[in-house]
Amino acid sequence: MQIQDSGLRVSVLASGSTGNITYVESDQVKLLVDCGFSGKKAIELLSKIDRKPEDLDAILVTHEHSDHIKGVGILARKYGLDVYANEKTWQAMEPKLGKLKTEQKVHFSKEKTLTLGDIDISSFGVSHDAIDPQFYTFQKNNKRFVMLTDTGYVSDRMRGYVKDAEAYLFESNHDLSMLRMGRYPWSLKQRILGDKGHLSNEDGALALAEIIGDKTKRVYLGHLSKENNVKEIARSTVEDILIRKETGVNETFHLFDTDPEEPCGLFSL
Repeated sequence: MQIQDSGLRVSVLASGSTGNITYVESDQVKLLVDCGFSGKKAIELLSKIDRKPEDLDAILVTHEHSDHIKGVGILARKYGLDVYANEKTWQAMEPKLGKLKTEQKVHFSKEKTLTLGDIDISSFGVSHDAIDPQFYTFQKNNKRFVMLTDTGYVSDRMRGYVKDAEAYLFESNHDLSMLRMGRYPWSLKQRILGDKGHLSNEDGALALAEIIGDKTKRVYLGHLSKENNVKEIARSTVEDILIRKETGVNETFHLFDTDPEEPCGLFSL
C-alpha cells in the first residue's frame, strides 16, 4: 500500500557493522543511501516496505567500506541507477563496483547541496578511516532527515550541519565495556576507539544532547556492532544520558532501534 504524503518518507532498511542501507523517498524521487548487502538482500529488504528496485532513481554513497558498498555496483547495473559519491570515494570504490557507464558515475563533493526531484541533499564530512567519508542531510518542506554514522567524534562543524533536524539516524556503535573486554585484537580496538573510528553509545548520546532541538521527533540508533553492542544496552545508555541532560527524550522526541537484518517501518516527515 502506498503512503500518500507530500513530505519525505524514510526507512532504515538495515544498519549495523555487517551492512548498511537506507531508503529515502518523496513524491518525485526514490533513493538509497549505501548498499552494504548483496543485490538479492537489498531487493528483499525493499520488498518488506512494499518498494521495488525498478522504481529507484539513484544511490548515494557515504564511503568505500564494504559494509556500505557491497551491492552498489550490482543494483546500479541491473536497474540503471546513477551513483553519487565524492571524487576520492569514487577513486577508492570504483574497482570494487565493477563496470558502470560513465553517465552513471556522478560526483557529489563534500559540503555541497544538490537537488534530486523535490529533495535537497547536503553532504558533510565525518572523521573515519576511509579516504574521504561524507554523510548526508535530506530536506523537503523545511523538514530534515540527517544521517550520521561512521565517525570517531562529532566536531563543531558537523554539529553545525546537523543541528535540530526532525529525524536522525545516529551512530551508537559500541558499548565501551563490551569492546574493551571483547575478543577483538588490541589494534582493532584502538581503531574503533580512535578519532577515525566509531562513536560509542556514551559519546553518541553526549553528541546527540548538543544536536537535538525543538524540531526533533525521532532518533534512530544505528551502526551497532555485532560483537560489541546490543540494542537494549545502546538504547538504555543513550536514554539515561539524554534524560540526565534534560533533552526531552520520551516526551518531545523518541528513540528507535535499527536492525542489521530487518527494516524499520517507513516514517514520514
